[in-house]
Amino acid sequence: MDQHIAARLRERRLVMGLSQADLAALIGVSYQQLQKYETAENRIAAGRLYEIARSLRTPVAWFYEGLERWDVHWSAHHPLVQELVQSFSQIEDEAQQQAVIQMIRALTPRERVSGA
Repeated sequence: MDQHIAARLRERRLVMGLSQADLAALIGVSYQQLQKYETAENRIAAGRLYEIARSLRTPVAWFYEGLERWDVHWSAHHPLVQELVQSFSQIEDEAQQQAVIQMIRALTPRERVSGA
């Protein structure tokens, strides 16, 4: 759960275009502390999560969305995920990058909508 919230924090900060130092100043912590929150090295207390959510203009519940699908074994820190990202970033041809994405999408199970 901590890793999921940490990943959502980093995602939202980046979407908002804030640096770690910017967000740290908004919530009254050092940027080193924010780094620890984003890597789940330190847990985020409920009150602090509230301040973070307020600063990022998002509801606290947003940080928990998707938690039921979260698999800590496949976090951004998993060696296979890191290898995939590193290898993908070395592909210079955009058409080849798109082909890799298409292949991954084809291999990804789709959620099925049950008809009534």
